[in-house]
Amino acid sequence: MKLLAKTFFGLEPALAAEWEALGAKEIVVLKRAVLAEGDTELLYRSNLELRTALRILTPLAEFECPQESDFYQAVYDFPWEQYLHVDGTLAVDAVSNSELFRHSKFLALRTKDAIVDRFRDRLGRRPNVDTDWPDLRINVHVRDRVCTLSLDSSGRSLHKRGYRASQVAAPINEVLAAGMLMEAGYPDDRPLFDPMCGSGTILTEAALMASSSAPQLGNLNFGFQRWPDFEAGLWDRLVGEARERVHPLRQPIRGADRDGRALRSAAQNLRRCGFGAEVQLDRADFFRQQPPFDGGLLVMNPPYDERLGIKDIQGFYREIGATFKHRYAGYSAWIISSNFEALQAIGLRPGKKLTLFNGALECRYLQFELYAGSKKPSKS
Repeated sequence: MKLLAKTFFGLEPALAAEWEALGAKEIVVLKRAVLAEGDTELLYRSNLELRTALRILTPLAEFECPQESDFYQAVYDFPWEQYLHVDGTLAVDAVSNSELFRHSKFLALRTKDAIVDRFRDRLGRRPNVDTDWPDLRINVHVRDRVCTLSLDSSGRSLHKRGYRASQVAAPINEVLAAGMLMEAGYPDDRPLFDPMCGSGTILTEAALMASSSAPQLGNLNFGFQRWPDFEAGLWDRLVGEARERVHPLRQPIRGADRDGRALRSAAQNLRRCGFGAEVQLDRADFFRQQPPFDGGLLVMNPPYDERLGIKDIQGFYREIGATFKHRYAGYSAWIISSNFEALQAIGLRPGKKLTLFNGALECRYLQFELYAGSKKPSKS
């Protein structure tokens, strides 16, 4: 079958690499998505194990719709009863990039109307709508005059790993955090440090990766489990194999933050994944603390603007750069921010520069290679 994995802009190469490692074939990188071919086992494993995917769709049909009536009729004619029982529930997610449907909500409504009308005309009854936990979640996408109907095998966004018990302001998305770590070359033989860890998303994703833990082992609830052709035996085997692959951390992971409330949130989230004793957290100010390791990988998501209590945001980033130069020789430092002017204030030349999106915010993800010996750490 064909499979389509959605992701954030900029993470498509990382997702394609993940999928290739799982055995996907005929991989095609698209914008905010990756297309591939695979079987039912790959479908199940993709939902369980992909770290940079938001949803896994299975395309069902593609057709042209010059007019709204053509769209309605094509959806109506599709054999939905093969995928959904009349007593079941459905939900429709829609995206429109077309003059034919200017509003995605209207597109979703017309899709739902066509489906339930087919059931009512053929069986005298119709399935109900459940936007939270439907038996069948349908994705409809219209670009210009071409419509693609797909089933959403995930049922919920895959960034919801199940470990986020609490959070602080402006948490980073789990999928984005995993992609940032992959782009930084993690996991490898280096220790990892996040000096502004907030509620610990980067740390938790790093621990999941470093321990070979499938990201969804703590939240085993997917849309495909409610499909009529769900293979429970295959699914149980894949979950069992994923659990057997988990191992203790082999390199240290450490986080810090000056906000005690954020650290309590991070500790709670790490405990929910079983890493409460393996990942060390410290209450510390990045600009004053000593590096926790002689060298390693540093990944950070600092505040982007004044809303989080930073009065002089450019001065804040300038101090980040100075701290990098004077204390973090031997580290590969990665930083993400949507504040491009503030990033320039760091005053260092990035070795790598990527464009990523944190929600609706366009960000730069920069790497600074802080070579040991080029600058001696200060003794202060």
